[in-house]
Amino acid sequence: MEFLQGGRKNKIGRIANTVHRPAGPWTQSVHALLRQVRAAGFTAVPHPLGFDEAGNEIVTFLAGDVCNYPLSAAAASQEALVSAAQLLRAYHEASRTFLAQNLESHTWLLPSQTPIEVICHGDFAPYNVVLNGRLAVGLIDFDTAHPGPRIWDIAYALYRWAPFTHPQNPDRLGNLETQIERARLFCDAYGFPVAQRHNLVEMMILRLETLVTYMQAEAQKGNEAFIANLADGHHLLYRADIEYLGEKRPFIQKSLHR
Repeated sequence: MEFLQGGRKNKIGRIANTVHRPAGPWTQSVHALLRQVRAAGFTAVPHPLGFDEAGNEIVTFLAGDVCNYPLSAAAASQEALVSAAQLLRAYHEASRTFLAQNLESHTWLLPSQTPIEVICHGDFAPYNVVLNGRLAVGLIDFDTAHPGPRIWDIAYALYRWAPFTHPQNPDRLGNLETQIERARLFCDAYGFPVAQRHNLVEMMILRLETLVTYMQAEAQKGNEAFIANLADGHHLLYRADIEYLGEKRPFIQKSLHR
């Protein structure tokens, strides 16, 4: 087995054209979602193949490149940004076919948000988007999928793809004007109406605050991954980004709403 690089060291492995990943109480619901969106014509996601003898989920491997921060030239390109936004829109449209199911019968890692418009991916970031060159062609890691409004997913995607980070954040890409331009391009490519962009900054802040609260709660439960994240100061970076977004909110809001 070849262990894949990512947030869980030596926990995600590839065997031929399959990936074996740790499963949770939500995995059956994620597999049902993946089967549904593929049936709806969105095939840029793994095909679920069940579970191995150790209880790990098995999904098909999506060929291509994924990128963590700092972003590579390909992942930071305008082509990747625009195609990623289009990929998210196509996924959201396909996920709407899943809403006809009895959502209360499904289990999700994260709580549902209202209004329920789509099944949010929950972590639409460069490290979960598969690239072929500079073109986004696949979407992986649906552990954080959950029902919610489009803007809940879009706001976090903007934070990750602009990315809207504090000047001292090592993941920073360009200045504030660059971030706003990238956010505008993302919204345009997704087809997110200008009239609905006025509260995107507020939603980004809320999304990050929710993330920090979740990290702390999981660490208190003994989750080793989040204990390590807090020890490394990840929550401090998020809090600095929250402060940055709050400080620049009027200018970002006005610029995105044009």
